[in-house]
Amino acid sequence: MAKKNDNGVNKSEEIRQLLKANPLIAPKAVVAKLAEKGIEVSPALFYFVKGQIKGRKARKTRSSENTVTKVAESTHVTRTDAVSTILKVKAWAKEVGGMKSLKALVEALSD
Repeated sequence: MAKKNDNGVNKSEEIRQLLKANPLIAPKAVVAKLAEKGIEVSPALFYFVKGQIKGRKARKTRSSENTVTKVAESTHVTRTDAVSTILKVKAWAKEVGGMKSLKALVEALSD
C-alpha cells in the first residue's frame, strides 16, 4: 500500500496528478505548487515518479513489440509451406463464397 505522510497525503500521487494535468510541467513548478498545498517534495521525487510513468509506457511498448516479433517468427513460411498455404487460402475462399468475399472479410478485420 502507498505510504502517506502525517496529513494523509500521498506525495507521489499528487505529483502524478500534476503530471497528468500538465505533462510538460517543470520540477520547480511542481515543488512550488505542492508547497502551496503544504506538501513538501523534492525534485528528486518528481523525477523518480516521472521516470516510473515513462518506464511503464516503455515496458508496454517493448512487450507489444516482442509479441509481434514472436507471432511473425511463429508464422514464418518456408517455400515448401507456401504451396500448402495457398491451397488453404483457396479453400477458405471457397467456404466464404469466393475470393472477393474473403478479401472483404480480411479488410473488415483489418479496420
